[in-house]
Amino acid sequence: VMLGAEIYRANNCNVIVAIGGGSPMDCAKGIGIVVAHGRSILEFEGVDTIRVPSPPLILIPTTAGTSADVSQFVIISNQQERMKFSIVSKAVVPDVSLIDPETTLSMDPFLSACTGIDALVHAIEAFVSTGSGPLTDTHALEAMRLIGGNLVQMIATPQDIALREKIMLGSMQAGLAFSNAILGAVHAMSHSLGGYLDLPHGMCNAALVEHVVAFNYHSAPERFRMVAETLGLDVRGLNHEQIRLRLIDHLIAFKQSVGFHDTLKLHGVRVADIPFLSRHAMEDPCILTNPRASSMRDVEVVYAEAL
Repeated sequence: VMLGAEIYRANNCNVIVAIGGGSPMDCAKGIGIVVAHGRSILEFEGVDTIRVPSPPLILIPTTAGTSADVSQFVIISNQQERMKFSIVSKAVVPDVSLIDPETTLSMDPFLSACTGIDALVHAIEAFVSTGSGPLTDTHALEAMRLIGGNLVQMIATPQDIALREKIMLGSMQAGLAFSNAILGAVHAMSHSLGGYLDLPHGMCNAALVEHVVAFNYHSAPERFRMVAETLGLDVRGLNHEQIRLRLIDHLIAFKQSVGFHDTLKLHGVRVADIPFLSRHAMEDPCILTNPRASSMRDVEVVYAEAL
């Protein structure tokens, strides 16, 4: 980010264009922040820290999942501290997003799975977030329907542009939902995990999602029932504990069907890492809108279950 800002100034640039996945798009947002303020990107962690408008920003996503192209989030990796931090501000929503499924044709199956799972978790977390509302619900439910119903087939038939369009639309709808409703503990914990071990964000989400849903379910049971129904589960006549178990089983089967089988332990996470990971997860803004109030001990337990 800081190098990009230097290049911007040295060449008297007047607009920033980013082509790529979440990392280059967030990098572009960060460059705009630094150029506008003349300060280190590390100084802008948190919510509504931006005081000066960034240069014009045009984003062209080449993955279907991160929604950086429509969101008010910037996720930056501080590699000295081995942590990711969030910048949340309406000021970083780009001026123009050019969203075209043809740009995703070069994604390999693993990247398609990572970004697709990320988008699905965006939708689920936005729907059960304490910041959700009627407008975000519409986007979140449609995103779940599009991604839950098409991701497995899209990965199996990668040249099918109609399926790619459905996943990209689902990603965009999920982005519109979470950018306004914010997220929850899956993302707070994923940001901490990805920053510490430099793991792909979607892989972190996949390792955590069913454990966080199990933890959260009874704090928003009617919401999670709607999640289950939207993902195609028949829950008629079931009580909430039965729905909870069926939804967890479905999420596990879904992530395995796109190639995610590994626990956190297989990615190198140790029991000794959990206090560090939990401390940083508790500092992430996404934890604030989790449907169940979470203590550091709660987060430690969920990480331990995901091992």
